[in-house]
Amino acid sequence: MGLTSHKVLGVAVLAAVVLFVLTVWRWPRLARPGVRQVAGRAGLLLATQVAVFAAVALVVNRSFLFYASWDDLLGRETGTGTVLVHDTDPTGAVTDAQRPVDAGLPRGSDAARVGLVRQTAIAGPRSHIVSSAYVYLPPQYFQPAYRHRLFPAAIVLTGYPGAAQALVSRLDYPAIARAQAAAHHMEPMVLVMLRPTVAPPRDTECVDVPHGPRTETYLAKDIPDVVTHSYRVGPGLTHWGIIGDSTGGYCALKIAMHHPEDFGAAVGLAAYYRAAEDPTTGDLFHGDEALRHDADLMWLLRHRTPPATSLLVTSTLHGETNLRATREFIRAVRAPARVSSIVLPSGGHNYNTWKREIPPALVWLGQRIG
Repeated sequence: MGLTSHKVLGVAVLAAVVLFVLTVWRWPRLARPGVRQVAGRAGLLLATQVAVFAAVALVVNRSFLFYASWDDLLGRETGTGTVLVHDTDPTGAVTDAQRPVDAGLPRGSDAARVGLVRQTAIAGPRSHIVSSAYVYLPPQYFQPAYRHRLFPAAIVLTGYPGAAQALVSRLDYPAIARAQAAAHHMEPMVLVMLRPTVAPPRDTECVDVPHGPRTETYLAKDIPDVVTHSYRVGPGLTHWGIIGDSTGGYCALKIAMHHPEDFGAAVGLAAYYRAAEDPTTGDLFHGDEALRHDADLMWLLRHRTPPATSLLVTSTLHGETNLRATREFIRAVRAPARVSSIVLPSGGHNYNTWKREIPPALVWLGQRIG
């Protein structure tokens, strides 16, 4: 029985009800003094609470699909994805051509060869936003043979609310990037890792909010400008990409589509395709319908000139809720925009799924910038 099946949920709910009734029924006898009675009360209360918690957890998981299967829950889903390139011909029609990307993960243990991760605060001169970030510099950055090299760079975004440190410690972006470069699957790349929640606790959806935080300007203009003046990183679309998961995935796609002259490629891991509007976002658009349309990626593809940038989107056949929207997005892309996809057989909206998508996604990104 699958983790999200009705049978598993039914068994959990039935167990919780039976244990609750049993506790009420047996309580008068168990209320008597004695070691066995105390142990019985403790055992029934513990079992009832575990059953109730399991039933609630299953209901929440079915609603939000954090985990798609038992293997996903236990971390046994380990297969990485395959990039499918949907080439657009001159007429704008989308054709499928499968192009596997080798995503092996050779790992080294010598700290002197893994590069450097610096925690810093990046102040935006245009947006006047200051946010904490982690900057990964690959080993080659410090090697004499590369001292005159301008490196490609990618902005890496968390979901909302997110923690930038998780990009280093949980999703392993620096280790994966180093391993892929060492295996000659991609060029060495600088990573600028941060969360898009630059005005906590508000979720700005990476919008330049009227009379509010100019998050898009910060991510699209300020960060590349500051980093290219602080490190040996090249400018413009030939050197810059952007990748993120969930809210960060939506932001990555939107920023590259809004600024194709600055970003050569973008990856949306488990992304959605229009800005959320809920209590966490507040009023993002202040009645400006043009701004609302600009935050709707499907509307942009259907009503604006396609951006000359490369886009990679991901989903799963079982577990993610964005599969239908992702397929619609792929069908809507027209030249000169280009789109690729990774669709795993299963996986929920969680770190384990994204860690399976990051290696081929970084290789894909590295092949399109630098």
